[in-house]
Amino acid sequence: MSTASVSFRPGAVLADLLPASRVRDIALVVGGAALTGLAAQISVPVPGSPVPVTGQTFAALLVGTAFGARRGFLSLALYALAGMAGMPWFAGGTSGAGGTSGAGGASFGYVLGMLLAATVVGALARRGADRSVLRTAGTMVLGSALIYAVGVPYLALSTGMSFGAAVAAGLTPFLIGDALKAALAMGLLPATWKLVGRK
Repeated sequence: MSTASVSFRPGAVLADLLPASRVRDIALVVGGAALTGLAAQISVPVPGSPVPVTGQTFAALLVGTAFGARRGFLSLALYALAGMAGMPWFAGGTSGAGGTSGAGGASFGYVLGMLLAATVVGALARRGADRSVLRTAGTMVLGSALIYAVGVPYLALSTGMSFGAAVAAGLTPFLIGDALKAALAMGLLPATWKLVGRK
């Protein structure tokens, strides 16, 4: 099957432009996990919050959108499981079940939220949600909201914060950064489709 025929197949995501094979899918899943782990190393502490600003949320949403729901889910599941097993690719090079990013840690809820978000935005991408600027913006906003919907309550439960305090520490400081990430995706994804001939 040619690249041109794949790119115009209904329900295709960007990863489907590559020749189909089991090896391709495995490479994408491993690559998506690695990209998320690398992006997590872009980590800036936020005063008064146990949750740093990282690039991993953007990577998770990008992986989900470009790969589709199944491969997006598997990429983020591999990222989470390998990190818990000792791969030092959680935020700040941490790993394991402890620490702020490990299971039970203050920011692990965001990792779980990214797993959900990658799956949902991947499903939406198969319905054309990454083809235009406005649809991509909506997809990124929804994905970010899902990450916070899991991450903020988890932060409150794991630290004993009130829900209001968790929102102040684990959501509000990140809104401007999320808007910038959404703007980057709004330019990147539709432009890539346009480049390969998808309108």
